[in-house]
Amino acid sequence: MTAQKSVLQLSVHEERIRRKAWTTVSKFSGVTSIAMDDKTGKMTVEGEVDVSKLVKKLRKICTADIVTVEVVKPPEKKEEKKEPEKPKQPEVVVNPFTYWTNQYQYHPASYASSYYPPCGYSRVVVEEPRPCVIM
Repeated sequence: MTAQKSVLQLSVHEERIRRKAWTTVSKFSGVTSIAMDDKTGKMTVEGEVDVSKLVKKLRKICTADIVTVEVVKPPEKKEEKKEPEKPKQPEVVVNPFTYWTNQYQYHPASYASSYYPPCGYSRVVVEEPRPCVIM
């Protein structure tokens, strides 16, 4: 469905009915903008909306009629000048043991199974964190 600009004639005599009509239209999916002229009672709705369903909903609140429905053309995009991309620098991979200086610093998931924080190049892995031994 393409974007449409619909003009609807509403008979709105009270502020309460105007507010209800406004909220009913705004709840429809695909509505991009709403404008209403209080003096003439014309509501302009833009977006990808089925106008007949919209009028059917509005007729439960007030008298609503379709005045015009126009297809809106999307704005033309101007071509932007592309800047030449800079070459990417190679990534530097650091040894994790020299990178982490504090042994109590948070470490990623590689030490999730460790019972003790890493110290130097050794690592203590406990398979059962709380073994139960009955003698």
